Formats: sequence, structure tokens, C-alpha cells
Amino acid sequence: MLKKFCFLTNDVETTSIVNNTLSKKTGERVLKEGMPLLLELYKKYNVKATFFFNGDIVQLFPDVVRMILPYGHEVACHGLTHEVHKAFDVLSLEEQIQHLDKSKKMLEDISGQKVVSFRAPALRVNEFTVAALEYTGFSIDSSVASQRFDMFLSFGSFKKFNRMFAPRLPYRTSKKNLARKGNSSIIEIPISAFIMPYIGTTLRIFPNLTSFLGKCLNIENKINGKPINFLIHPNEFIDEEKKTKIIQRRTKNFFSFILADLVRNKLKIKNLGSIAIPIYEKEIKYFVSKGYNLVPLKDYNFNK
Repeated sequence: MLKKFCFLTNDVETTSIVNNTLSKKTGERVLKEGMPLLLELYKKYNVKATFFFNGDIVQLFPDVVRMILPYGHEVACHGLTHEVHKAFDVLSLEEQIQHLDKSKKMLEDISGQKVVSFRAPALRVNEFTVAALEYTGFSIDSSVASQRFDMFLSFGSFKKFNRMFAPRLPYRTSKKNLARKGNSSIIEIPISAFIMPYIGTTLRIFPNLTSFLGKCLNIENKINGKPINFLIHPNEFIDEEKKTKIIQRRTKNFFSFILADLVRNKLKIKNLGSIAIPIYEKEIKYFVSKGYNLVPLKDYNFNK
């Protein structure tokens, strides 16, 4: 009987969801509030998860990495910065190598673990990313959400359209496209989606619909063994005050500002804070009850 895998993957960063900006204060609250809540929740259900750390928060608060080590979780890389204008889809090969090399070394020095898994900030990648990952010693990527169709509410949306045709099961990527099969050394473990992404944001906005999606993914697993890969952020579990009614504009593109800043921000604040914990716990309990192995990405045995 094939093992059933469910990966609970966590993007750890300084993003203030309420204020739509990067914030040192948010990073501190992630360290002191969001992460402890998540770690206790995972301990309760014997979950071993993967934490993708962004360099911005690691440089400010290195203890955010150290605190997961006693629990046996995987330390993974979420790039050097979450600044919109330094995303991987606008960086050259040399710049991506520099970002990956610096953030990987930082994480390995703090954790003592070999870092092999990567997820791009905002899931933004380009034709150079595979080569950059290979050059810097990564073996796993989780930046592609196969058949996800809410990308117009995110930055780099048009460049993500080809992911509608990405393989659903884990695969070895091509040399120039993470969303296509090929013969590179990088294994893509897609974030679960089917039109709607299976992530913390949609779970908070549409809890019943997202739970139904989780059940559909469980049926898919029975058919083809596809592992479930859920994405969430510890900053979704902190209660922050809104500083201003004016949404910070992070792009010069008018349509991106309307969709990725204004509309997305209005949606993303629903059920934000400690109220999100029982909503997330319900999903975890479901997969525990179905006999899934809740392990880090690095423990997945890809042999195709």
C-alpha cells in the first residue's frame, strides 16, 4: 500500500497582511506569537513540517529559525527578501545565485541543517531559476501551484499563467521552466490547487469551500497517490492593528495595484489572527484521521 503524504508548508516572513507592507514589528510578532502557536499546534498532532524562511526575518530575528529545531521540522529557503521589486522573476541568473547562496548559507549556519528545499517569494520565478537552484545545491522546489487560477490577484500574475498546464504530481523539472517536466536535478512538489489554491488565505476567506477542496484532494490521492501540499504563513495567526486606511501601493501598474493590492488586501484580512487557529486545526485533524504522513518535503521519496 502506497504511503499517503500531506505536507504542511509555512512561509515565514515580515509581511504585515493588514497593512500590506513589510514590517520589523510584524516579524517580531511572528517570532513571539505566530510561530509558538503553530509549533504547539503541530506538536499536538505530531506533525513534522517544512518552514520556508525569508532572509528579511532571519537577519532581524535568527531565533525564528532556531525555535523549530527541537521539534524536528525542516529548515527551507524562501529567498533573501520579500521586496516586490526584487522577486525572482525579475532577477538575472547571477542575481538569483547571489540571493540563493546568501540565504542558504545564512540558514545552514544558524540551523546546522543542509538546506535543500526552496519556495520563491510570491511564487515568482523565471527561466533562470532552475539553473540557479541547481548551481546553489538545492534539490526541491515548491513554487508552482498547478491549475491555480487566482493568480490575477497576485504579482507577476501573467507570468504564472503557464502553471495552468503544469503537472499535478511531483516531477523532475525542465532546465528552464519549473512548471514543465524535464531532466534537471530539481524535483517540483506542487502546492495543492484546483482552480482555487489550497492555502491558508483561501481557508480563512472561504473555510467551508476550502475544506471541501481538501476532501476532493483526498479523493485524488486515492486515485493517483498525489501528495497534498498546503501553504500557510505564521503571520496569519497574529492580531495586528491597521495603521492607516490607505493601502500602500507596491507597483506602478494600475491593474496590478487594483487587483494585487486593493482587492487582495480586502479579502486577505478575513478571519485573520488567533481566530484562524481552530479553522486550520480542523484541516489538520482531517488529514490525521485519513492516515496521512505529515512530514517535511525533504522526506518525500521521489523515484520516478
